[in-house]
Amino acid sequence: MHILMNVDPTPSAIPGIRHATLAGSAQGLQQLSIWSQVLEPGAATPPHRHDCDEVLLCSGGRGVFRLEGHKPRVFGANTTVCIPRNALHEIANAGEVPLRFVAVFGSAPVAPQLPDGTPIDLPWSS
Repeated sequence: MHILMNVDPTPSAIPGIRHATLAGSAQGLQQLSIWSQVLEPGAATPPHRHDCDEVLLCSGGRGVFRLEGHKPRVFGANTTVCIPRNALHEIANAGEVPLRFVAVFGSAPVAPQLPDGTPIDLPWSS
């Protein structure tokens, strides 16, 4: 069992994205990862997919969610975005203030891939 202090997201090697892994494989988890992230205005994740479900819990800002085969959808504070496993998607800040969310994944570690299947080497532990 681990009891951890939640830490604020810190700048990552991905421009405009601050990240903190709140729980994951480093704590012995195999089927769950929890991340806290902040996307600065203009920042976006690359289009990607992963072999697990993902749920975003937005606490601030305004984002746009792009899911392959669907129209982009805007979301904001107090919303939840559900992303099925292997769905190609992208999350971008659509506002002028930081976009803040917690992401919950159904695996640990999380292994994202680019649209062509190339693994994304994350600059943080998951």
